[in-house]
Amino acid sequence: MKRFAVGLLTLGATINAAPSAAPPTATVRNGTYIGVHSDTFNQDFFLGMPYAQQPVGDLRFTVPQSLNESWDETRDAKAYSDICVGYGTDSIWYPQSEACLTLNVIRGSSAHKNAKLPVGVWIHGGGFYQGSGADQRYNMSAIVQNSYAIGKPFIAVTLNYRLSTWGFISSSQVSGTGNTNLGLRDQRLALHWIRENIAAFGGDPDKVTIWGESAGGMSVGFHLTAYGGRDDKLFRAGIMESGGSIYASPSNYTTYQSSYDAIVARVNCTNTEDTLQCLREVPFETLNAVLNGTDGSPQYSFTPVVDGDFVRNWGSIQLNKHEFVKVPIISGTNTDEGTAFGPTGINTTEQFYDYLTDGAFGFQTPPMVAKKILELYPDDPSQGIPEYLGDKRVPSMGYEWRRTSTFAGDFTMHANRRRQCEAWTEASTPAYCYRFNVHSADVPLLSGATHFEEVSFVFHNIAGLGYHYGKPFAGVPQSYFDLSSMMTSMWASFIHDLDPNSGVVNKSVHWAAYGKETPVNILLDANTTSHMESDTWRKEGIEYINSNAPAFWR
Repeated sequence: MKRFAVGLLTLGATINAAPSAAPPTATVRNGTYIGVHSDTFNQDFFLGMPYAQQPVGDLRFTVPQSLNESWDETRDAKAYSDICVGYGTDSIWYPQSEACLTLNVIRGSSAHKNAKLPVGVWIHGGGFYQGSGADQRYNMSAIVQNSYAIGKPFIAVTLNYRLSTWGFISSSQVSGTGNTNLGLRDQRLALHWIRENIAAFGGDPDKVTIWGESAGGMSVGFHLTAYGGRDDKLFRAGIMESGGSIYASPSNYTTYQSSYDAIVARVNCTNTEDTLQCLREVPFETLNAVLNGTDGSPQYSFTPVVDGDFVRNWGSIQLNKHEFVKVPIISGTNTDEGTAFGPTGINTTEQFYDYLTDGAFGFQTPPMVAKKILELYPDDPSQGIPEYLGDKRVPSMGYEWRRTSTFAGDFTMHANRRRQCEAWTEASTPAYCYRFNVHSADVPLLSGATHFEEVSFVFHNIAGLGYHYGKPFAGVPQSYFDLSSMMTSMWASFIHDLDPNSGVVNKSVHWAAYGKETPVNILLDANTTSHMESDTWRKEGIEYINSNAPAFWR
C-alpha cells in the first residue's frame, strides 16, 4: 500500500520523534503500530492504518471484509495511505488507489492506554464521489489541541471509504449479491474497528461520536437509521453539519440500471455470465478511464440507495416511525445553502415549473406538488437568498435565481435538518440545532453563508490549510476568530460531555436543546452576537416539503 508524507497536513507542525522519548506506539488486536510525534502540537499521529482487507481483485465491488492477518513486528503508521478513488476537486490533490480503506488517529501525547478519552470520528463529505480523511481542510490538530486547553480532551479519527461507482455501484446484478451501499458499509466496518481497537490509543469505545459534513453528515444520518435503527453500540452521539438522515435517494437499484449497463458495455462485459465478476477483473486503469468524466467529475453518478438492508427505507419514513438510534445529536445548516445547489439560468416561473417536473431536478416532481412549490416560493426576490441583496435580482445567474436557490436550500438541507431535530425531540432525545450565518473570505459575496463555510470555523483552521482557492480567514475581523474559538469549543464539549456548553469559555449564549414547544436553533454569527432563535423561518414551505417527502424520494 502506497503512502504519502504528512508534513504539509499539520499546520506547519514539526513532526518527528522527540529525541528524549521513544516514538509513540499502540498495540491493536492484529499487532503493534508505531506513529509519529508532533512537537508543535504535542500530539501523536497514527496514520494510514487498514481497518479492512483492501478492496482489490475479487474484493472489488464487494462488502468490506475484516482484516485477516496479524503480525509480530512493529509496523509503521507514519504517513497517510492513498485516498479512495474519487472524481472532483476535493480529490485531485492526493494520491489515489483502490487500496484505500484506512483510518488515522490523532491524540494528545499525554494520552495513555488507560486514559479512556472520548472519541470523535470524522466522516468526510464530497457528494459520495470525492474527498478523503487526509484532506488538509479537516486537519484535527487545532480542535484536538483546543479540547485539551478547555479541559475537554478527545481523540480524533478520520477515515477513507469507497466513493462514486467504486463505493455505490448499483443494479439488479449488484442487489442480487447484497453488495450495495459499499461506501456506507466501509464506514460501518471502520466503526467496528474503532470499537475493538481505540482503547489501545487511549480512547473509550463507549464514548464515540460520529461526525461529518455534507455527504459525511448524511453518512452519520444513515448510521443512525441503519438496519432499521438498530443500535450496535458503535457510537453514543452524532454531529451532522449540512446533512442528515433524510437524503433524496432512489427507492431501489432500478434508477441506476442503465448506468451499470453502460459501464458493462464499455468494458466488454455485456455477454459474460456474471457481469459483476467481469467488472472485478477489468484492469484498474481501464475501468477508471471509463468512470472518470472528461472534466474530472464522475462519468456515472451512483449514490446510496434504499436496499432493504443497510438502508431499509427513506429517511423521512424512518424518522416518522422513530426508527433510529436514540443518541444525542448536533444538527445544523448554513443560511444560504441553496446558493450552492440552486439551478442557474432560470428566468421565468414556467422554466422553474419545467425544472421541477421534467427530470432536470433529479426526478420528476408531480405537477400538483410543483404548483404548490411555486406558490410557497413566490417570484419575490426580497424573500430569496442571500438576504443582503434585498429586492435585487441577479440576471447573470438567472432572473429567478434567488427564488430557485431558496427552494433548493430548503429542499436539500434545511427541511431535512428541521425534521431531524423534530424527530429527536419527539423521541425525548437531546438535539442541539444550529444555523450558521457567516460569509467567509474564501467564497464570493454572492454565495452568502453557503454550503461548507462552517467547516473552517469548527476545525479552527485559521491558516486556511487545504483551501486552494481562497483562505476563509483572510482579512476578516476579530469576531470571526472569536466565533471559531467558540464553535470549536462547543463541538469538543459535545464530544466530551454530550453538552456543547460544558467547556465553552466566555460564551455569549447558552445553547439550548431543541424543544417540542420551543423549537430553537443557535444562530452562529460573526457580525452580531450569537443567540438563540425560533426555528420557524420559512415555516410553510419547509412543512410542505417535509409533509410530501415521498414525492421527493426522501
